[in-house]
Amino acid sequence: MKKIWAEFQDFLNQGDFVTIAIGLIIALQVKDVVDSIIVGIIDPILSAILGKQNLADFGFDIGDARISIGLVISAAITFIVVLALLFIVVRAYNAMKRRRPGDPDETELSVLREIRDGLSRGNAG
Repeated sequence: MKKIWAEFQDFLNQGDFVTIAIGLIIALQVKDVVDSIIVGIIDPILSAILGKQNLADFGFDIGDARISIGLVISAAITFIVVLALLFIVVRAYNAMKRRRPGDPDETELSVLREIRDGLSRGNAG
C-alpha cells in the first residue's frame, strides 16, 4: 500500500498538477460565460430573426419526433465562439512568450558582439 501511495505522489509531482487544476476551473468558468452570452444574447436574436419564440422551436417534426435545427445552430455558434476565444488566448500567450525577458533573442548587444567577433576572425585570417 505504501508503494502505491509513493507512486501516486510521484505521479502528482511529475507534472504541475495545481496549474492543470486551475486551468480546468478557469475553462469551466469561461464555458459558463460563453453559454450565458449564447443563451442570453445570441439565441434570442436568432429566434427573433427566425420568427420563433425559442431557438429550440426552430425545426420540424417527423412523426412523434422533433428535429430541432435550432439546437444544432446554437451548439455550432457556441463552438465557434469558444474557438475564437481560444485563438485569442493562445495568440496573446504566444506574444507574451516572445517578449519574455531572458530569452536568447537577438539584442543590440548580441549583434554588436557578433560583429566584433566577425571582425576579429577576419583580421586573424
